[in-house]
Amino acid sequence: MSRVVVRQAASLLLAYPGPDWPRRLDLVRRALAPLSGPETRSLLLFCDHAAFEDPLDLAGRYVATFDRSGRRTLHLTYYTDGDTRRRGASLAGIKALYRSCGWRPDDAELPDFLPLMLEFAARCPDQGERLLREHRAALDLLATALRKHRSPYADVVDAVRATLPAATARERRAAAETAAGPPSESVGIDPYPLVPQPSRQGARR
Repeated sequence: MSRVVVRQAASLLLAYPGPDWPRRLDLVRRALAPLSGPETRSLLLFCDHAAFEDPLDLAGRYVATFDRSGRRTLHLTYYTDGDTRRRGASLAGIKALYRSCGWRPDDAELPDFLPLMLEFAARCPDQGERLLREHRAALDLLATALRKHRSPYADVVDAVRATLPAATARERRAAAETAAGPPSESVGIDPYPLVPQPSRQGARR
């Protein structure tokens, strides 16, 4: 149960900090209050930092952190597939997984948007666990890039990573391959846009 709460909390914290941000922080803190462990501490550390930020400043920082750099995008298939035909298939596969479990998130956001993936993992723990593990290498690269950027959002991504079991040999090999960077082929992946758009959709509860 704690993994479910941590993943849902991370989903809320990684979504764009709109007008409901103070209420979201309060909800996350109350949900985490009965829990303990490194994941919880990482999320509460972020909440403490964010509570002192002006919401407009935080929104600007969010855009600068995630929407203006492919190295720190929240769209996880970009790390493994880049702007290639393969990414289109990956996105379609994730969307099909959501639908097979009876969940249809808003099409305004790509299905590989991390807050959506985390909400799915909270709703459907078994399938969500597998989905996150399939994208562990992307999570690792995102966390590393956020730490280099000195972003407090690194604490949130680290909390997500801490909910996953130890990496297998296959997952470690995938991480090493992904670290070389995404493929550079530039082709369309209709119906999905090539470049992640600025995210304004919060994960829905």
